[in-house]
Amino acid sequence: MKFSRKTLSTIITVAAGLVLLAALPSAIVDTFETGRVYLFSHQFLQELPQRFTGPGRMRFILQPAVAIFLGIRGGRVDAQMGRSPYLYALLARADDRKALLRSGLAAVRDLVCMSIVLDMVAQFLIYGRAYPGAAVVLGPVLICLPYSMARALTLRAMRLLR
Repeated sequence: MKFSRKTLSTIITVAAGLVLLAALPSAIVDTFETGRVYLFSHQFLQELPQRFTGPGRMRFILQPAVAIFLGIRGGRVDAQMGRSPYLYALLARADDRKALLRSGLAAVRDLVCMSIVLDMVAQFLIYGRAYPGAAVVLGPVLICLPYSMARALTLRAMRLLR
């Protein structure tokens, strides 16, 4: 059975959503028991360094590396099409913002969903439970920042080389 890219992306997105939904009840129970939201707690900040040394630590290298590769690819396309720098256009140009967000999200959607799932799995292995809020924040940060910076810098570099 062969899946199209769009079908595969949908499956990955649905899987990430299901993993988040599965972890949500325990996160709600934890919030009621402790009276705090894990993502905004002192415990989250204390446990953050454990994410760099525990299971799944390679994702802190691999995910940004793939995001940078995708950003470089997007920056090259921007340069060929004569577009403005990605971050600048995203922040300053309201007319292009929707199209830029759509192209950026299309490029990194699968990677963001996989990063959320990987973060949830790593949390479960390290802490014995998973906190969906932390996965939803940390996963995309590992992807979106390197992607957008690489896309903008690649465009600038290609313009300088011309």
